[in-house]
Amino acid sequence: MFTLSSLTRNASLKLRVLVPGPTGAMESPVTWIHNTELPDPSRYVREHELVLTNGLWLDQVTPAEFVANLMRAGAAGIIFGLREETPVTPRGLVHACREEGLPLLEISPTVPFTAVSEAVAAVYAEERQSELVGMVRRGDALAGAISHGAGASGVLQVLRRDHDLPLAVVDWMGRLLAAEGAELDAGQLQEVAAGLARRPPALEVSVGPAGRATLFLVGAVGDIDAALVCLRPMTTLSRAERDALEQAARFLSLEVAKRQAVRAIEMRFAGELLEMVLSGGHRSAEVPGRLRAFGVDPDGPLAVCAVAFAGDEAATLPGLTEVLGEFFVAEGTPVVVAGGTQDVVAVLTWRYSRHQLLSMAERLVEAVRRRFPGRRPVAGLGDIVTGSAGLREPLVRAQDACRVLRRGRSGPAVRSFAELGAHRLLLGLQDSGTLRGFADEVLAPMRRYDARRGGELESTLRAFLDHDGHWALTAAALHVHVNTLRNRLSKITELTGRDVSRTEGRVDLFLALRADDMVPR
Repeated sequence: MFTLSSLTRNASLKLRVLVPGPTGAMESPVTWIHNTELPDPSRYVREHELVLTNGLWLDQVTPAEFVANLMRAGAAGIIFGLREETPVTPRGLVHACREEGLPLLEISPTVPFTAVSEAVAAVYAEERQSELVGMVRRGDALAGAISHGAGASGVLQVLRRDHDLPLAVVDWMGRLLAAEGAELDAGQLQEVAAGLARRPPALEVSVGPAGRATLFLVGAVGDIDAALVCLRPMTTLSRAERDALEQAARFLSLEVAKRQAVRAIEMRFAGELLEMVLSGGHRSAEVPGRLRAFGVDPDGPLAVCAVAFAGDEAATLPGLTEVLGEFFVAEGTPVVVAGGTQDVVAVLTWRYSRHQLLSMAERLVEAVRRRFPGRRPVAGLGDIVTGSAGLREPLVRAQDACRVLRRGRSGPAVRSFAELGAHRLLLGLQDSGTLRGFADEVLAPMRRYDARRGGELESTLRAFLDHDGHWALTAAALHVHVNTLRNRLSKITELTGRDVSRTEGRVDLFLALRADDMVPR
């Protein structure tokens, strides 16, 4: 853009300032020029445009009316062109501009309006050329930062050489990847993550007391993985600043793609390690080397932890692997983290007690819960072993324990294989369809009876089993006579075909109730 002052400094235009307008008006940016002789050009003049006129409208409207029309349009000022018929700028126009605070310049009759147009065009051409040169120079610097491994921080540093803006890079999980001139707390990071999760993603989000922040989307292979965050609203950014931020976001996409490629290689490497442990045979000889590559001592004490979300039958949520990796980095624990279709497994160096391992797993589950609100994470633990040769059994047991915990809609979030009851293990290893079919086969007749008669057979059965088959204790807990209890249990035996007075009947009924609790109806 140009200013009225910059035009007056161009001696070839021979401009004279008659009314400078209010303070700062001569230095305000002007968008373009508009040549008009209409008595009311307000419908055509855009805001901040400079009006060029010879005053041919003087016989139709007064100068005051003409100026009022331009003020309504938001014009930046007037250049009045002198000619033989009007060798002097009309006093009425000078007075009206002074009254309204609209800048007024006078141009010599020897200088055509086209000279002003050419001067303005030259300013825009020089400005655009400067922008392009700056973009090329900045692009070279950004490419250099990426190629030399400076990462997201290097990109932000290049940006801030030209533009003093508060900047950060935040990924879709709300993690701060880099920051220059900006500080974001946990709440602000989550606001950015929530904005990226929208469809379509937000281009501006509220960041609390800091006001609103503009998001420039960063993606790899079509997905939105992060955002270049500027802690300024979009409306306050100049075009040059927006262009620079958009350019930087494109280079950050290259950095994100590189990080994803490295992460994919690490994940594949970790997944192959678990396959080697499980398969045994000649491939088990490669396990120590793989563990060392992740900083895990293959000859020292090792533990296995499997994490998943309760109630999920499908694949684990994206991001769970990353959360586990971050947790163990923060704990200073060497680890291999591998994501599967049903759980995420961590093989880690563990030189502490079994009790401390349980405490660590509880902290891990809590960290996952905070990152995924509304979900119920669970963790299964294997035994602590010395040396990678003994990893297979704790790996299998950790995954089995995790599988059992996933089936529960309540109860403990962390358990080792040894802590789980045999009935939980047996039920947990069955698929949902099998469990649902077994529970319905045993319990459905009793439930139909309760629904028709308003009975309490199921609650009676649960109380009887909870009191280990003691008649008197159960009757007291239900506030009924022992004979009433006997009648109800007889009806249960009749309807289900399972004799509650015999061990095998009680086992079937107990397992049916537990299976019903583990899978939704």
